[in-house]
Amino acid sequence: MRKAKPKKRTILPDPRYNDPLVTQFVNNLMLQGKKNLAFKIFYEAMDIIGEKMKKEDLSPLEVWKKALENVTPQVEVKSRRVGGATFQVPIEVRPSRKVSLSMKNLILFARKRNGKSMSEKLAAEIIAAYNHEGGAFKKKEDMHRMAEANKAFAHFRF
Repeated sequence: MRKAKPKKRTILPDPRYNDPLVTQFVNNLMLQGKKNLAFKIFYEAMDIIGEKMKKEDLSPLEVWKKALENVTPQVEVKSRRVGGATFQVPIEVRPSRKVSLSMKNLILFARKRNGKSMSEKLAAEIIAAYNHEGGAFKKKEDMHRMAEANKAFAHFRF
């Protein structure tokens, strides 16, 4: 490559949980630069999760991390053109991409949910992902199924 790879920016931890992963999630949640609003939505969602998951001995942050882990894809398919034909080649997902894909899917399917506020929709999607259900978990399963179906083309890996 001609240009050097850009340096990875360090993400500062969030004020409540002191976790940089939370800040990354909030950055993905944010629209039009409104970070305070995004933090407010996330923290309200965590409070809702705390109320709904009282019977389990987990903090809302642990529930959220487990939900993220449940919707994190291990493999994906990429299109590869070989001799006039296009093949869907299964490849492993880079660790940084895994995290961002899971966060984006969780937020995307939370936005698509029906509910009153975004924090309620986000909380519902996180709880669904924690219980191995919901749109984001289904998307991960579909990605894995697609990779499994195209396993024969794995030798076209680039």
